[in-house]
Amino acid sequence: MKPVFIAGPCVIESQELLDIVAHELTEISAGLGVEIIFKASFDKANRTSIHSFRGPGLEKGLQMLAGIKEKYGLKILTDIHESSQAEAAGEVADVLQIPAFLCRQTDLLVAAARTGRTVNIKKAQFLSGRDMLYPVEKAREAGAKDVWLTERGNMYGYNNLVVDFRNITDMLDIVPRVIMDCTHSVQRPGGGGGKTSGDRRFVPAMAMAAKAFGANGYFFEVHPDPDNALSDGPNMLYLKDLKGVMTELCR
Repeated sequence: MKPVFIAGPCVIESQELLDIVAHELTEISAGLGVEIIFKASFDKANRTSIHSFRGPGLEKGLQMLAGIKEKYGLKILTDIHESSQAEAAGEVADVLQIPAFLCRQTDLLVAAARTGRTVNIKKAQFLSGRDMLYPVEKAREAGAKDVWLTERGNMYGYNNLVVDFRNITDMLDIVPRVIMDCTHSVQRPGGGGGKTSGDRRFVPAMAMAAKAFGANGYFFEVHPDPDNALSDGPNMLYLKDLKGVMTELCR
């Protein structure tokens, strides 16, 4: 199975940002001969602080993502937090993503499945890889034909995540496509004084370790200036470094 690559900014900050990232992704895609799915969130409903930037919202955000899809020919992945968002998001996005904290929310999984789109379920920080059988069953029984799972680490408190790469192997027993979230896995949740911190220097190693365990998809949040990004900056990869990491993974 050919690997799938997912990349884009954490949240929609501006049209300019979307264009900068999408243009670079099309260049990388053409150069490496691989498909890249464009990712961005229209609403970050799970920010640490109520004062944190969340995005443009459902209607405007989906309009912007639809524009990127039309202009650059990229497939779109975006996440939904409420079942009421699924139908509208499914009209634009090719892949609907279920956030890790919400992966057991039955109504959300069912609504995503009923759109007919691919459903990417992120493994909760409090579950094992084998536990993801049950969210997958919910989506499949609701009609989902294509379900992916994503590894993003486990949390044991103390503002840190630990990745047990055996989860990838376990989840490959459940679905044929398992994604490694190479950037969220280096987060330090709530470790930045009211916001999430992280350590992007570990991102390439996370990707290569996941490859060794059989991952066949890779998720990277990228930004041209992550230190000034409005969400998840410390763990996002510099856009200029993405091609190098992907080149190594494609060897």
